[in-house]
Amino acid sequence: MKPSQKVSFDDTAVAFASKSDFELQKMYWLFATMNNNFLVKTGGPILETAFKWHLPVKFLVKPTIFEHFCGGETIQECTGTINKLAESHIGTILDYSVEGEGNEKSFDHTRDEIIATVEKAAGNKAIPFSVFKITGVIDTVLLEKVQENKTLSEAEKTAYDRGRQRVDSICKRAFEKNVRIFIDAEESWIQETIDQLTYEMMEKYNKQKAIVYNTYQLYRHDRLDVIKRDYDNALKGNYYLGGKLVRGAYMEKERRVAAEHGEPSPINPTKEASDKLYNEALKFCIDHIDRIAICAGTHNEASSALLMDMMAEKGLQPSDERVFFAQLLGMSDNLSYNLAHAGYNVAKYVPYGPVEAVMPYLLRRANENTAIAGQSSREFNLISKEKQRRKAAKK
Repeated sequence: MKPSQKVSFDDTAVAFASKSDFELQKMYWLFATMNNNFLVKTGGPILETAFKWHLPVKFLVKPTIFEHFCGGETIQECTGTINKLAESHIGTILDYSVEGEGNEKSFDHTRDEIIATVEKAAGNKAIPFSVFKITGVIDTVLLEKVQENKTLSEAEKTAYDRGRQRVDSICKRAFEKNVRIFIDAEESWIQETIDQLTYEMMEKYNKQKAIVYNTYQLYRHDRLDVIKRDYDNALKGNYYLGGKLVRGAYMEKERRVAAEHGEPSPINPTKEASDKLYNEALKFCIDHIDRIAICAGTHNEASSALLMDMMAEKGLQPSDERVFFAQLLGMSDNLSYNLAHAGYNVAKYVPYGPVEAVMPYLLRRANENTAIAGQSSREFNLISKEKQRRKAAKK
């Protein structure tokens, strides 16, 4: 029997086993609120304005939406979430979700914070990865100019070299501590520069196994070709390829910018095309698992089931360290907990940072979960189902 036939993503008893009745009820009301389009559309800007004016609203946000989607305001505050997830055999990916101020002091601070997450993960199986964005340590304008092959001034060259040194210091520490690290994907007009920096790090630190992972946004129609090219280059360079596969995070912006510049969109024309490409990328990686380590960052049940089938057909154990599944904290617990319960490697992205600084992230989560055309979200339906199951069990 295939693993996907033995794992039910509808098993709410497993999905919410770690939640008390009180916690489940709290989740129910949170998602009920987020399913109200009017409340989300009006409440978000009000909260942003309140924080901007330093009004006392933190006491409302922190124990509700922040607590659900974030681990804490500091690494130390995330300890409870890390331990709670570990009880269910789910790892934590500490994600410093504070957008920098774009100056050298801010870039240095972000570098130090990411290295602190690496130190926290060192020797701790409950934290299998660290993660960072290149734009957190190098100015976006410089990344774009490098991609466009524009000449940098001496000051810009110096600033860019400092940025490369920050990237290297993070990856070097990850290598020294044996901690795998994701370099996140960003917008297409800086992605090639990010890719090149990532390849440099892979060639230095992935000689024995995948430590540095690039991120591939499969809603871009060229990404499978890029994965294949990167695999060939890894073979030639005698290093391992690490790949985090996601569907993508900048679709609306990408399409808008492409239209403004009169250029073809880098995004697949339909969701179905993205789904197909994502699944093909999974297959390529599993077919070449001897030199590729992957993390399937997805909330898609069909792709998750497909990956389990592929692993079984390849004779890979669920616990094979070269294959991970990942979801965001507070979302798709039906995937995360059921996969972990069946012995697969699973990790949750756990954002952290000051409440006011991670508000943009929280508002994106709220908007993603808002009901469309009156339909309740998948999360809300599953929580409701578990509430009913528990009620029936008590009779």
